[in-house]
Amino acid sequence: MGASLQKYKMNMSNNQTENHPCEVSLWRIFLVFAKLGAFTIGGGYAMIPLIRDEMIKRNWMTDEELPDIIAMAQSAPGVLAVNMSIFVGHKLHGVKGSVIATLGSVLPSFVTILLIAMIFTNFRDNPVVERIFKGIRPVVVSLIAVPMINMARKNNKTWWAWAISALTLFLVAFLSFSPIYILLVLIVASVGIAVIKNKKEAE
Repeated sequence: MGASLQKYKMNMSNNQTENHPCEVSLWRIFLVFAKLGAFTIGGGYAMIPLIRDEMIKRNWMTDEELPDIIAMAQSAPGVLAVNMSIFVGHKLHGVKGSVIATLGSVLPSFVTILLIAMIFTNFRDNPVVERIFKGIRPVVVSLIAVPMINMARKNNKTWWAWAISALTLFLVAFLSFSPIYILLVLIVASVGIAVIKNKKEAE
């Protein structure tokens, strides 16, 4: 997470110089994240391809920045989609951008869930409603899988990166290991390797 945070700060500084992110209005940030929040079905991971498409289309983010933001959002406490909104909003317009992006991503789902809670008790056993949810689930799986595969192709440029990805997938999917422990081990290992390399270079 430390390396991701450092890269995020460097990218944010560079983008502020090149793209002038403060020129992006708060209203525009709210509308974009409200659209993302309204069409994200299946949780925070399903929001990743939508965020990527919207951010890259508007030149608000690059493919190189996305894995770092996801790593930080995943490592921080809280909901992934909200954490990503905070990081991206801050990149675009500082603290105000974080607040507005978070409101935009949360408000549509809040209103939708509130309405569903009010009326769903009368429709939850409806066969049509059950079929709709069954049809949505496979789409959600695809929405989550596609950005993960694309990220792996673009960022796993060495054999050991692919090995770590495969091992992590196996541990989490088949042995029910907690991702938190895996992240902690990788952070400690990365820091240890960096320290050893620095000592060797100093010698």
